[in-house]
Amino acid sequence: MGNRFTDKLQRFHDLGDDGAAALVAATSRPRKFAPKRDLIREGDRPGPVFVMLDGWAVRYKILPNGLRQVLAYLMPGDCCDLHVGLLAEMDHSIQTITRADVATIDRIEMDVILDHHRGVAKAMYLAQLVDEGTMRAWITSMGRRSSIERVAHLMCELYIRARAIGLTTEMSFELPLSQLLLADSLGMTPVHLNRVLRELRRTGAMTLKRGSLLIEQPDLLVQIAGFDENYLHRRLRRAA
Repeated sequence: MGNRFTDKLQRFHDLGDDGAAALVAATSRPRKFAPKRDLIREGDRPGPVFVMLDGWAVRYKILPNGLRQVLAYLMPGDCCDLHVGLLAEMDHSIQTITRADVATIDRIEMDVILDHHRGVAKAMYLAQLVDEGTMRAWITSMGRRSSIERVAHLMCELYIRARAIGLTTEMSFELPLSQLLLADSLGMTPVHLNRVLRELRRTGAMTLKRGSLLIEQPDLLVQIAGFDENYLHRRLRRAA
């Protein structure tokens, strides 16, 4: 029997029975974390590979002036920093958003699994490439999309990611992100974000309430965002 982590990787590439069993064993003793708990901080020596089995987390940086920039959201099934152990110190922090079950895989154990199970190695590398594609999409949003396009694009992305891992089968889902957190990921002030959310609600495309997102007109939201899901490489998953 697998878990959200192995289920996600299996959609990228066949792990093999032995590979899947090795990952399940390596993640069989997760720790429970409260919300807003740093798993690791910028400047720390890199530690084990973190695996989100349940709950949400966030990658972020704190600027010298105290402002925060959110770099990525981590959902159940995501893992953190496969290769960061090669570096001397962390260049960003990772913090839980909700209550979370987080497994850790020691670097040596992770290397052994990758060396002995090529299906696992390929799936992990493909997952990392998708993460990098997502980062490029965020950079494009910050540099070239308007405020309303940026917000709509992020909502489309989060919905598709949530649906892919079974968090929803409807056009709504629990979104445990505060407006302050969303603003920090979109390069906006909370006041500006609130105005954009009101405009999106006025169009009838979507409604973001405290803790949940309802997409009322998916085609309209996609049109506003100019959204193309190719960077999430779901077609690659279907081919696999």
